[in-house]
Amino acid sequence: MSSVPAGHARACFDLKSASLPLIALVLKTANLAVLGQELEARYGETPDFFDYDPVVINLVAVEEEALPIDFKQLCMLLHSYRMRAIAVHGGSTAQRAAARAVGLVETPDISHAQPLAPAPAAAPAAPEVPAPVVTQGTVVIDKPLRSGQQVYARGGDLVVLAVVSFGAEVLADGNIHVYAPLRGRAIAGAKGNTDARIFSTCLEAQLVSIAGTYRTSEIPLPADVLGKPAQVRLISEKLVMEPL
Repeated sequence: MSSVPAGHARACFDLKSASLPLIALVLKTANLAVLGQELEARYGETPDFFDYDPVVINLVAVEEEALPIDFKQLCMLLHSYRMRAIAVHGGSTAQRAAARAVGLVETPDISHAQPLAPAPAAAPAAPEVPAPVVTQGTVVIDKPLRSGQQVYARGGDLVVLAVVSFGAEVLADGNIHVYAPLRGRAIAGAKGNTDARIFSTCLEAQLVSIAGTYRTSEIPLPADVLGKPAQVRLISEKLVMEPL
């Protein structure tokens, strides 16, 4: 059996932080029959709206519910609408134990944007850009994105023609083009496309990420790209920022 000399061992894996697009399901009832009816009303006519997206189930609103939650049935229900439950947040001790019993993990505190698809009958006044927005193919956004808003272009590029404010998030499986100040978070190659790039006419991002490799504003952007036209790309697993 061959051996590797001391000091020359090569790691067979790497651990990296990853920023992934997740859906947060804020559960407001423990009655899964009622939940199933509302899911059917919202998404029954668009069975391909989701693409087995990972889902975190938020239990904060139902942690006082006396009715136990059948998490196995809940996972099956979400799977029938092409959503894949992976974790829970909040809830009572009994609820968290029941979730762990079917393989769901617990998450720390998570933040939410506005609901993914409001009910047609009682929808509030629409914001400038619905958030979060999950859309197939290339997406063009021509209005500013405010803090807390999120847009995800699944399977294509994202083009933004207005400012991406601090606290807003833009994601794409392909490239991201921002023809305005980019001050929020930009995540390109969200499903692992290492050839994806981020372009902006004014790069001031609080976070940029390509295929899971990211950099935050805790490390100041280089002077030759800060506030200037620039691109971000991945070279040998390292983020490279270049002026345009």
